[in-house]
Amino acid sequence: MTKTVLVVDDDPTQRRLIQAVLEREGFAVAQAESGDVAMSHLQAGKPADVVLLDLQMPGLSGHDALKEMRARSLMQPVIVLTASGGVDTVVKAMQAGACDFFVKPASPERIIASVRNALSLGELKGEVERLKKHSNGKTTFADLIGESPHMRIVKRMGERAAKSGIPVLITGESGVGKEVIARAVHGSSDRAGKPFVAVNCGAIPENLVESILFGHEKGSFTGASDKHLGKFQEANGGTLFLDEVGELPLDVQVKLLRALQESEIDPIGAKRSVKVDVRIVSATNRDLQDAIKEGRFREDLYYRLNVFPIEAPSLRERREDIPALVEAFIKRFNVEEGKRVVGAAPETLNFLTAFDWPGNVRQLENAVYRAIVLADAPYLQPHDFPAISGVKAPPMEDVVQPVAGQLPQAIPTAQQLLAEMPADAPVRILDGKGHLRTLEDIERDLIQHAIEVYAGHMSEVARRLGIGRSTLYRKVREQGIDVDLKDVG
Repeated sequence: MTKTVLVVDDDPTQRRLIQAVLEREGFAVAQAESGDVAMSHLQAGKPADVVLLDLQMPGLSGHDALKEMRARSLMQPVIVLTASGGVDTVVKAMQAGACDFFVKPASPERIIASVRNALSLGELKGEVERLKKHSNGKTTFADLIGESPHMRIVKRMGERAAKSGIPVLITGESGVGKEVIARAVHGSSDRAGKPFVAVNCGAIPENLVESILFGHEKGSFTGASDKHLGKFQEANGGTLFLDEVGELPLDVQVKLLRALQESEIDPIGAKRSVKVDVRIVSATNRDLQDAIKEGRFREDLYYRLNVFPIEAPSLRERREDIPALVEAFIKRFNVEEGKRVVGAAPETLNFLTAFDWPGNVRQLENAVYRAIVLADAPYLQPHDFPAISGVKAPPMEDVVQPVAGQLPQAIPTAQQLLAEMPADAPVRILDGKGHLRTLEDIERDLIQHAIEVYAGHMSEVARRLGIGRSTLYRKVREQGIDVDLKDVG
């Protein structure tokens, strides 16, 4: 998504100049002529990813506006602008929370570099905060990305479930983010900050499931050289997340049912049961009722786990959340990979929104990660997603309101472009084999054609090509173009 820079300056000329520089680099720009107007903009929740703040303004000064922003927990990166670069001025601004400064008038390169650095700093702070919440078990439903109707239902149901200690069963396709929902249930409950232990039941060898879940005593079986507590005891006081719970063997299901009913477990080889205080959140991408009919899952355990069901929607059911998910992934992978991708181009978002994503959020996450690694431009383009490049974005006029489920047309091949090009075209873009000709060759033919069309009148040729006459003469000499000059203005 396009990043928005809020330019706060009482000088309209300065605002217009900075806006022109930023818009050339693909940023959206909002303007405010005073600190008061800027605060109204920010408090109203209007877009502002970075704030360029002039320090000397009538009314609420830049210094006071910065202090008020931080007092109101408005944490957008702030770059201060000043007409004089005094050390005291800069120090005060930095102490108040600014991340950079520059003296007016600044070069376009300095402005763009400062804005990009501020965005990178904001992404780094956001990623640190996300990781802290994740590691401390304090992720909440406010951290879940998406405001589609399906996601609002998930958040509302999850917040209700978090208020009690009842078991929760999260259903949904693979890759929809069931563990993220489970972490939010834990982080929104009174067990937040306590252990959150996730176990993928389908990834454990069948002969080790019981030991991994319930633990074992030293010497209880061949290879048991040490005592092992097991996941239930690791999660004691917190939450145990059983992913793909339908994959558990039947004999382990019996022990799991007892653990849920009695709040105690029997480690392998132990002489007595061990009391545990664990909240169970489970998940599955299968229909457990079908498994019950086939005898692969215990009906009594199903009803014990399915006290509070939450259905996680597939990504194709919440397409309107894709731009926000892409933006979040770009921020995270920028930090992880040391990249400075600003966002995704509008045609790219349209392209991604139209795709069906059979692997759901996990597939989108992997696609964005690969695109970030490959990207060599500030904004991700459709060609940065080669894994799904059998389709391309619809025309730009369709970008604002993409048709759900409609895939764009296939990308035309060079041979198709060559076949569609008129045989008598004066300037050929492709060679005889369908490959692009070099820019130098195309430019030489274009200049030669223009000279012929305008009968060697070089002033008119230069005007039509949008270049200066001296540049045109230089190119004629460099390209070795033979021409009878008739420069009559």
